[in-house]
This record gives sequence, C-alpha cells and structure tokens, in this order.
Amino acid sequence: MILDTRSWNFSFQRKRRFCCMFSLKEFARQFVTCHFLCLHFLQCWFLLLKMAQMWAVLAALLFLLISLVEGSVHNMVSVETGHEAVLSCPYASKLSLLMVTWKTTCSSCCLLAYRSDRNETRKLNCSERMMWKYSPDSDPALRIYPVNLSDEGNYSCEIVSSAGNFLLFSSLTVIVPPAVTLTCEKSGVVVCQASAGKPAADISWIPASNHSTKEEVHHPNGTVTRVSYIGWVNSTLPTVTCLVTHPAINQTLSLDLSHASPSLPYLLIGGSASAAAVIGVTLCLIFMCRD
Repeated sequence: MILDTRSWNFSFQRKRRFCCMFSLKEFARQFVTCHFLCLHFLQCWFLLLKMAQMWAVLAALLFLLISLVEGSVHNMVSVETGHEAVLSCPYASKLSLLMVTWKTTCSSCCLLAYRSDRNETRKLNCSERMMWKYSPDSDPALRIYPVNLSDEGNYSCEIVSSAGNFLLFSSLTVIVPPAVTLTCEKSGVVVCQASAGKPAADISWIPASNHSTKEEVHHPNGTVTRVSYIGWVNSTLPTVTCLVTHPAINQTLSLDLSHASPSLPYLLIGGSASAAAVIGVTLCLIFMCRD
C-alpha cells in the first residue's frame, strides 16, 4: 500500500492551521474577557474609593451634627488651678478648614482666630497663658496654662469650612484645693478648717461624733471656707482625727490630745499666784525686820 505523502502533509497543515486559528480565537476571547474584568475591577475600585471619601465626609458631618444636637455645652472640663486646661474643638480633617475662632462669653474678652488661606493667627484681649494646643489647621484645641480661677466660664469655638459653619461650646470649671489646718483651743475645742476651697470641702471626724458643729463662709471669688468644731475635754481617746474630702485632695490630720491639756493655763495661773504670794511674804518679813 502506497501512501500519498502530499495529501497527508496537506491534511496535517490544515489541521495545524485550524488549531492555531482556534488557539488565537480562544486567546483573543480570553484577552477580551480579562480586559473587561480588569476594567470592571478598576471601575469598582474607583467607585469604592469615591464612596469611602463620601462616607468619610458624611461621617465627619454627622459627628459635628451630633455634637451640636447634644446641647449648648459640648464639652465640660474641670481643671485644678495651676494645671493645664485643654478645650477641644471637634474637627474632621476631611473637611476643608477655612477659619476657626475661639471666644469667651463676654464680648470684650479673649478672641483667638486662625485663617488657613493666609496662614494667619489673630489674638485679641487674650492672656499669654492662652494659645493653640497644637497646630490649628490640624487640631484647633485651646490650651490654657497655668489655669487661674478667673479663667472659669464658657468658651465657644466657631469653625468655618467648605461644608458649612459649626459653633461648638465648652464649659471650664476651675477647682481650688483648700488649705487644711487642725488646731486646739484653750477652751477644750478642736478646730478643723478647710480654707478657700472650690467647691466646698467636706469635713468629718474619726471617730465619728454627733456633737460637732460647723460653720461656712463664702468668699467673693467663689471659694468657700468650712470649719468644724468638736469638744474633747471629757474625751478618753488619746487622739482625734480630721478627714477632709475634696475633688482636688483627700487629707487626714491627727492631733495628740495628751499634749493638749486644758489644765495648762490654769496651772500657769496658779503657779504665778503662788510665786506672788511667796514674794509678798518675803518682802513683808524684810520690812518687819528692818523696823
């Protein structure tokens, strides 16, 4: 049997061309599909990116709106005198800040402002103790250091941004620790005093007593002095302890009653009278002997 080599070669070449055409078509089809998927993926990516930016802006706006809805006072800060006070002004970095202004309640008081377009800060009637805590374009918090009692009051922070204007409030309360003393009077009364505290301190005794009396004096600057008295003449206890409770301090003072005897003044008086009597008798004898 004789094979026709030319016809076999022709058939093989046709099959090879057909396979190559099929492979090219399949490759083209896969390439188009992959290109479509890549384009679709990029479109989805850009869409998600835009949605993320939009949600970030919406979240920032929602945060500011919640801050406003919560009440006229957004932030309440309590600071001990002499320490640092930081009043925050909630600001989302996604918003384009144009200007921020801090003011106190009175019209003629402190004003601290910043304009981002000019990179300019303005300060009017403000103490040197009042300044930005950080850079105002990133975090416009107000810093007061050291805090004085006169700094107490309400502060407002106004933000002007590309999303609109926002007005937020802070209330600063200054705490003054009292000066605490424990003394003993000649009348047999122990006195525990917490002077010029804000708010007023609480005074209690250890052991507890139902016979203590208290006084309270209010000063013009808003501080309060509290005094508590307790009698100890008939007490059999060796010591008495005064406990002062205050937001700034908790202080305990003790007094040794054995060294605070009320008979000491009377002993001194009796001793002086006896000495005077002896001196008088001696002088009388001297004059009598001379006569």
